[in-house]
Amino acid sequence: MRTSQLFSTEIRHTNSSVRGFILRMGQPRRDSAYLRRRGSVSRHGNSEERKQQVQLMAKIYSKAHRVIVWLGKETVDTKGALKDICLAANRKPTEHSKKTILNLLQRPWFQRIWVLQEVAAARHVVMMCGPIEIDGYAFCLGLKSLELPYTASPKLQSLPSLTHLIERAGLRSKYITNSPERFSLEIGCLVELVDMFHTREASDVRDKVYALLGMSSDDLNKAGLQPDYDVPWNKLFQKLVKFVLGKDVSVEASDNSQMAAIKSKGCILGRVSVRSGNRQNVNITFISKNTAWCLGGKMEWTLQASAKSIQEGDIVCLLQGASKPTIIRQCKDHFAVVIIAATPLNESGSFRLSELSRSIAHFPRDFLLVWDWEKPLGESQDQEEYEALVKNIQVLEYLKAEFGDHSDKATRTWNVALVLGDLEECEKAEEMLREAIEIVVGEEHPHTLKSQYGLTPLSWAAGNGYDAVVKPLLVKDSVDADLKDGQYSRTPLLWAARGGHEAVVKLLLETGKVEVNSKDKGSRTPLWWAACGGHEAVVKLLLETGKVEVDSKDEDGRTPLSQAAYKGHKAVVKLLLETSKVEVDLKNEDSRTPL
Repeated sequence: MRTSQLFSTEIRHTNSSVRGFILRMGQPRRDSAYLRRRGSVSRHGNSEERKQQVQLMAKIYSKAHRVIVWLGKETVDTKGALKDICLAANRKPTEHSKKTILNLLQRPWFQRIWVLQEVAAARHVVMMCGPIEIDGYAFCLGLKSLELPYTASPKLQSLPSLTHLIERAGLRSKYITNSPERFSLEIGCLVELVDMFHTREASDVRDKVYALLGMSSDDLNKAGLQPDYDVPWNKLFQKLVKFVLGKDVSVEASDNSQMAAIKSKGCILGRVSVRSGNRQNVNITFISKNTAWCLGGKMEWTLQASAKSIQEGDIVCLLQGASKPTIIRQCKDHFAVVIIAATPLNESGSFRLSELSRSIAHFPRDFLLVWDWEKPLGESQDQEEYEALVKNIQVLEYLKAEFGDHSDKATRTWNVALVLGDLEECEKAEEMLREAIEIVVGEEHPHTLKSQYGLTPLSWAAGNGYDAVVKPLLVKDSVDADLKDGQYSRTPLLWAARGGHEAVVKLLLETGKVEVNSKDKGSRTPLWWAACGGHEAVVKLLLETGKVEVDSKDEDGRTPLSQAAYKGHKAVVKLLLETSKVEVDLKNEDSRTPL
């Protein structure tokens, strides 16, 4: 007899195992041990057998006429919970009944990954606890009316997604076959299922992916994600991340944990604000530089339930190569993944998102993301706890080997600061940039940190007048005092002169390693910038070197004297004239003289 012929009318799940059930054809017929021998997945069988069995499970479950979910015996802390759920739609529950219901919902059955396929495939679901049983649809309606605080417990955060599967049992097709080799219930695309259910439990961590394949609408053959128990967990995790985010990301995972570190280029889209405390209905406030693809600075998204709770202030970014935005949360010097691929359910948002990946071509930021499948990012979880969790699997050790300088704390801090700058959180960004520079100062090896304009720590500190930071940087052999930035081709001296920072200019000149006549992309020298800004003390310092080209022209033919005269900086004009090296009647490209 084939395995599928065993399934006729009813399956009862035991509390001890997802696969421990009793088949009933009018009356009890086979025990769980018999079914394991006849066709359910064997944990100890060879990998090829397990692979074949896993691919059959969705099809087998779809043959069941009714699925009875056995939640175990009633206990003191769950007594009457099912009955209270059934009556919740018609009467207001007491605090005691709410407590017993929450206790029931934290039983092991609600946490297991394999139960999803079973209830999704069912024609009819019945929930049973002790002597009480209620219809699955009534169970879901009762829970909805209770409006329980699911986000208060990490174990309950993915419950709305589970109840959605139970509620729609019998309404979806059970015989969807895309090919002779593949059977799927087509509940949704794999990434959506992963976002909803990745924190659920499985005896074999690879089943966190394989248990979702029978519900996925994706063709996963090319992605190499078909069940294969010879593939180590970390390799499977890497394949999944690249399938979701694209082949350009770098990803490293440990075989001893459920955490992946992802390095990718990307851009910031905006911030999340949660509407009316509902983590599924959010407003996205977009930053101005990336709003060309959407109408206005805000958009309302209704998102599917997710395993991790969205919080106020979470960040929305688009990673290079990804088709959907990722929602992340800052954790000191890296970001935690909240939702790997945000999928708005409202039509207008989905329509605009379809154009998003094609409309953004510039991905200036370096992101270090940590995606943890084991422990939900609960709202009560603070940053220190999450950082300890990261260190627990020695993320930094394998990051250093895989990503080189990107694993360096100064680089990570610098990159997070640039993201905060994109979000126009200037004070926080500046604080983290200074922190990154302090780390550089305290270390012996060279660094090549660069900001969004290609500024090195020295250029950034010089441009902001932080002489206390500039001084220790200049004594490091690894620091080039005359290195130009990537966007404007400005040296630290140019930045300091432009800002009028006398103490910094003096420190740079004293090194004897800077070119006083260095020009930026507009052919403007340090003296030109200082004269234009009316920075008398800086102009004096530069003139005292005796090396500056006093009449050097910019690309428009303007000299330091013409700029000082145009801006009305009388003291600077006087200093320049006293050199006797300026041509007072020199014309620019518009034939204008200083006078």
